Amino acid sequence: MAGYDYDLFVIGGGSGGVRASRMAAAAGARVALAEEYRMGGTCVIRGCIPKKLFVYASHFGEEFHDATGYGWTAANIKFDWAALIANKDKEIARLEGLYRKNVEAAGVKIFGDRAVFEDLHTILLLNEGRRITADKILIATGNHPTREMGTSHIVPGGNLCITSNEAFHLDRLPERILVAGGGYIALEFAHIFHGLGSKVSLVYRGEKPLRGFDEDLRDALMDSMKRRNIDVMLGCEFTKVEKRGDSLHAETNKGGVVECDQIMLAIGRQPNTEALHVEKAGVQLGKRGEVIVDKYSKTSADNIYAIGDVTDRIQLTPVAIHEAMCFAKTAFENKPTSPDHEHVPSAVFTTPEIGTVGMSEMKALGMGHSIDVYKSTFKPLKHTMTGSEERSLFKLIVDAKTQDVLGCHIFGWGAAEIIQMVAIAMKMGAKKSDFDATIALHPTAAEEFVTMRTKSYSKPH
Repeated sequence: MAGYDYDLFVIGGGSGGVRASRMAAAAGARVALAEEYRMGGTCVIRGCIPKKLFVYASHFGEEFHDATGYGWTAANIKFDWAALIANKDKEIARLEGLYRKNVEAAGVKIFGDRAVFEDLHTILLLNEGRRITADKILIATGNHPTREMGTSHIVPGGNLCITSNEAFHLDRLPERILVAGGGYIALEFAHIFHGLGSKVSLVYRGEKPLRGFDEDLRDALMDSMKRRNIDVMLGCEFTKVEKRGDSLHAETNKGGVVECDQIMLAIGRQPNTEALHVEKAGVQLGKRGEVIVDKYSKTSADNIYAIGDVTDRIQLTPVAIHEAMCFAKTAFENKPTSPDHEHVPSAVFTTPEIGTVGMSEMKALGMGHSIDVYKSTFKPLKHTMTGSEERSLFKLIVDAKTQDVLGCHIFGWGAAEIIQMVAIAMKMGAKKSDFDATIALHPTAAEEFVTMRTKSYSKPH
């Protein structure tokens, strides 16, 4: 609008904010974006990308071991943590440069500053002390790791612990590390450190990690971690952390003390709305500090929107990007579009990994479906000559009446790559007969999804 400095001001230069700014600019809007740290946000700088690079690094030790079954002799194997960190930093810097270049090429003005609200249409850049006005404002500030265990319970000595943010910048690989948490971040880092050679323990206050995932996946992962000698302590949480000499000592609610070199907290994430002063613009927040939005990502203020992790809907980078595209269509292309959060595939990059899309068995029953379940567990062909006892799990959940495929779940190598393609089929409304009519690609693990013809069991809702 002519009376404002910009048509759109985006707070946050992560994946969602970047996509929204570029699309709005392409639609002819005058756009500015503020990012106080580095372009790319959590995913690029301290999340998905560096984590996946670490995951790749953690696999090589096992690959060297497995190679002997195929006639290879791998001698003088040595891992250099400093080299991994340096190469990771180089790649992240390259990606950050691309993000900045692409945003600027779209005609978006980037401010390297912290932005806070002054009113409905006014943003204050704190470092520069500059006020900027905009017709529409988009909150895309993401979230950050929390150090609180439960409801505002801060562990004494919690400041001695690291989070996933610091895990990417440690001076050295810890010989012993204790990971607290039962979500995908905790599980992924437990496997990363284990694969790189650390002695790993996991503390989780629940009865089983990965709450909300299908029970068979959770059980398969627990069995695998046991075989890998990752010490999992369930129904357990810290009561106190102390530094004694060069070691950390964590006391637990079960009366034990765990001695280690590092403790990593992966117990949850908090929306980045603190000190954003959204109240000055009339933007309502939820109990956890998340921005409350409607189906079009609009906040309680008519000209202010929010996307991505700060809304605490589905905390996945591709979801934030999808929400950004829907926002741009709604706000700048006169095409009201609400994000579609159904059949969103997800992966947990443990070793081996998990891929899942659709409903778990428990959720399907809870939603009123009577179900047919098809399940296959097997030793992967690769491991028939390595001596590994690793098992893969493939599972299909089908509506017993309509034969619609409701959920697909994998625990095994390549799970993430496979589940992405399965998600397309499910998005198109695939039935079990469509899977059955597809000729298998042999020998692959993925062929299990088209060769499972006999029901494992059925359950009424």
